[in-house]
Amino acid sequence: MINMKPFDQRLANLLVTPFKNTPVHPNHLTTVTLLLGQAAAWMFAIAIDLAWMAALLYMLAVFSDHMDGELARMTGKTSNFGHDYDYIVGGINYTTLFIGIGIGLHEHGLWAVILGFMAGLSNPFILYLRMRMESGHGTDAVEHPSYGGFEIEDFIYLIGPITWFAGIFWFFIPYALGNVGYLIWTMKEHFDWEKRNST
Repeated sequence: MINMKPFDQRLANLLVTPFKNTPVHPNHLTTVTLLLGQAAAWMFAIAIDLAWMAALLYMLAVFSDHMDGELARMTGKTSNFGHDYDYIVGGINYTTLFIGIGIGLHEHGLWAVILGFMAGLSNPFILYLRMRMESGHGTDAVEHPSYGGFEIEDFIYLIGPITWFAGIFWFFIPYALGNVGYLIWTMKEHFDWEKRNST
């Protein structure tokens, strides 16, 4: 199957085109992503009854995370700092997302808070390993599979529909466990790439 550019990246490209010849810098959009993600995490933590709105904010954060890269490529304003800043902001947002939801669901028991911290704090390790893999082995080492315009990471957009129609609890459990599993998978990938490079 021919790899297609993901739909959200194509839409992001379209939306940032008007900013091509303006003072708006890709790093400005990365900061917007950070603010949206943190607003969502805080709302989940202190106002779980507004989870529907927090989920929408997080979807916007995920989408805006593509806009900075598209603007950078469009304007030639790519940089190592911008790339790392984007990477780190994504990691921070994922970390605080799970921690925030876990805290917000504390009435279900201490296990929810613990799971939230386990899933959230998996992200700094995932981020570190992926940055090492990319630095040592190139972008192929951290490339996500893409199928017909969708990437595996696009499943995070389901935070909205699942929260709106079933409740944040039903997003939190599988995604939090999945994030811990992703850390284990990333550790294995890192080990495999290191082993491959040493032979």
